[in-house]
Amino acid sequence: MTDYYRPLVQRDAPLHAFRLAGRPLWFERVEHVRRDGFSEVISAEDVPATVLNRLTTPRPPICGISMDSPSIMGILNVTPDSFSDGGLHAGAEVENAIELLSKGADIIDIGGESTRPGAEFVPSEEEAARVVPVVKALTAKGLGPISVDTRKAAVAKAALAAGAGLFNDVTALTFDPESLKTAAESGAAVCLMHAVGTPETMQSNPIYNNVLLDVFDYLHERIETCEAAGISRARIMVDPGIGFGKTHAHNLALLRGVSLFHGLGCALLLGVSRKGMIGKIANQPAPERRFAGSITLGLEGLNQGVQMLRVHDIAETRQAIALWSALNIEA
Repeated sequence: MTDYYRPLVQRDAPLHAFRLAGRPLWFERVEHVRRDGFSEVISAEDVPATVLNRLTTPRPPICGISMDSPSIMGILNVTPDSFSDGGLHAGAEVENAIELLSKGADIIDIGGESTRPGAEFVPSEEEAARVVPVVKALTAKGLGPISVDTRKAAVAKAALAAGAGLFNDVTALTFDPESLKTAAESGAAVCLMHAVGTPETMQSNPIYNNVLLDVFDYLHERIETCEAAGISRARIMVDPGIGFGKTHAHNLALLRGVSLFHGLGCALLLGVSRKGMIGKIANQPAPERRFAGSITLGLEGLNQGVQMLRVHDIAETRQAIALWSALNIEA
């Protein structure tokens, strides 16, 4: 990619403005940038037609969830070592999933391997043994939709067969050679996240030429690879991967410029809940006490058109979204 176009998102649209991804947020100006440092603000009417189409086309539903208004992915870690809630749900995973749904989660993301910085590898058999029974139990109760948070094809295949509808892979289907085929054949939705390295190594001095453009190009390439394998863009969400192989400065740059990723033509998932950058900025070492910071970053994502937030604190986030929607959508 040589030219990039970041919509400058606003609200209270004039008649000639362009709707962002078909939603009430709009733009009439775009930042046009290149890797050589060139930057200018241009009229949206001067953006190439292919890019403008991707910026404005409404996103289709994911797992039956409309992308026309903000939605919530609730986090359910069935692991002993996740950074925020490791071991917290042991023995009560189904009950906790039901509680997340009752508080307003639109989809439950179930993960059986921690991907926090420094986390150790979990064999597929052990990971599946943690995840699949929970998926089966929720499916048997008619609850969902369900996402499986894994980088392993065998785990994804078993969870999708048990009733999950979204393959959420922090490695964008690159860790396991079978993941692309598994995703294509399943017919499920996929979420492609950007990360550098593995959980054991990803925070060891990550370096980018331009983090915003590098992440965009990576996700662009992964989308094209998925399409070539038979996974339509309508089935794909993308996630810039805040905290996954990024420094504090990298994370801030991605959040400031996240509207750029609408140019990929896919729905955007943003995972900032309880992340370490919140602890650093707000001087809060306890992850479970970072919900205010999580909501602040989530709302910044919504202001730039992000469709789904991946969060731990469901009720608080649902309340914040209700107020944001009243100001930005329902008026």
